[in-house]
Amino acid sequence: METVLKRTPEPLRSVLIKHRELLKFAIVGGTTFLVDNGVWYALKLTVLEPKPTTAKAIAIIVATIVSYILNREWSFRTRGGRERHHEAALFFVISGIAVGVNLIPLIVSRYVLDLEVPHVTFLVQEVADFLSGSIIGMLLAMFFRFWGFKKWVFPDELGERRRDTDQVSRLP
Repeated sequence: METVLKRTPEPLRSVLIKHRELLKFAIVGGTTFLVDNGVWYALKLTVLEPKPTTAKAIAIIVATIVSYILNREWSFRTRGGRERHHEAALFFVISGIAVGVNLIPLIVSRYVLDLEVPHVTFLVQEVADFLSGSIIGMLLAMFFRFWGFKKWVFPDELGERRRDTDQVSRLP
């Protein structure tokens, strides 16, 4: 990431440095989006073909574990400092709540606005599902997770302990 920042023109470089954690968080999110969908399609097109929901549940679990590791070790590397089991529990609680946040726009689209067959065409239903679930819901959940992770899972006030540990481990 540092080499990319060095090659970035100055007006943009300052913005990227200022929002470094958010940028790293977004890269982790994109990575886990690919992990989620890769695992989901690999399972639902092979061994779990008759069970796409089970395949998606497994994919979400794998992606959430990858997300925890990448966020802990990269995005919020200088934050946190809690015992690992406590930090992981908070991470998974925030992630679980984020699943609910992600579903709210889809629920509103389907059951409040009645954007489902037979009230609308199949195409309208699918476009509404994609926009509400995969775009709006995902963005709301992403902002919620970023806020929740910074506030409770990897709080900066505990970062001193983590930064001190990093410096000690780098000593010869």
